[in-house]
Amino acid sequence: MTFRIDWTCPFCGHAAVITHDTYSSTMFRFNDGNKEKSVLALLVDSITCPRPMCREYAIKARLHTYDSSKDSLGKELGRWQLRPNSSAKVFPDYIPKPIREDYEEACLIRDLSPKAAATLARRCLQGIIRNFWGISKARLVDEINELKGVIDQATWEAIDAVRSIGNIGAHMERDINLVIEVEPEEAQLLIGLIEVLLKDWYIARHERQAHLQQIVALSKSKRPAAT
Repeated sequence: MTFRIDWTCPFCGHAAVITHDTYSSTMFRFNDGNKEKSVLALLVDSITCPRPMCREYAIKARLHTYDSSKDSLGKELGRWQLRPNSSAKVFPDYIPKPIREDYEEACLIRDLSPKAAATLARRCLQGIIRNFWGISKARLVDEINELKGVIDQATWEAIDAVRSIGNIGAHMERDINLVIEVEPEEAQLLIGLIEVLLKDWYIARHERQAHLQQIVALSKSKRPAAT
């Protein structure tokens, strides 16, 4: 069977189809009297970007229990992004640095502390609203309410959800014994929305402005020279 997976390089951002030529996987099994009382398997996968101008490589690792009798993997115990050390996408520097830094830090700690990642996504969202839309109020909820009717309803509801979930990490519950967890997959959903907003707002605006400037420049180049 032909091995082919669709992949986007985390370094250059280009989409590629990965085959056996640029993909490697290895598995290391051990027991050594570990606390799981089971054979464990550590899987390491590496992908090299096939783009000649890049050729960077990404490495991930996963730890599973292992059933020797069936030669199969069991429960996943952990996973790690080794290179690059997070799933953060590279965004252009015309996006304000504090926003990019909060986004990158949220990606970096997503698996280690999903609750903190959600809080950073909330902070990142507030920075975007203040910088892109010029809305600055005492509370994030008031800033978000200013966007109602300005942006589409689905996006507004998702933005308000980021605020709500981010509050879990930003504010202590009235009952301190009430623990509300945020899972890594849930934190990633919030991070994903930040990525969408950066693309739909900042990058789209930049590309539109660049396109309009090209049209103006073309028009000027076509004008007859003054005599």
